[in-house]
Amino acid sequence: MATKTIASTVAQNNFGRVLDDVIQNDSRYVIKRRSLPQAILLSLSDFERLLAASDEERSTVTRMLKEISPTYELGETIDDQVTSHDR
Repeated sequence: MATKTIASTVAQNNFGRVLDDVIQNDSRYVIKRRSLPQAILLSLSDFERLLAASDEERSTVTRMLKEISPTYELGETIDDQVTSHDR
């Protein structure tokens, strides 16, 4: 079972092909908008398997989701090299 990433506009423009891939090949798609993961597309049978999965299998999926999820930190420095005329 392959997990692929795809931009939301590409997914939108190729929805039929993406849906066929999900259904026929049990692929999963992580859909990104502005380079950030926003949604997952998976088949109904894959979803049913996840609901019935063991704790270990769910842990694997949870780890994958955490790896692809964006993290935000308050007060994070954007650029340490800001010059005085940029302030």
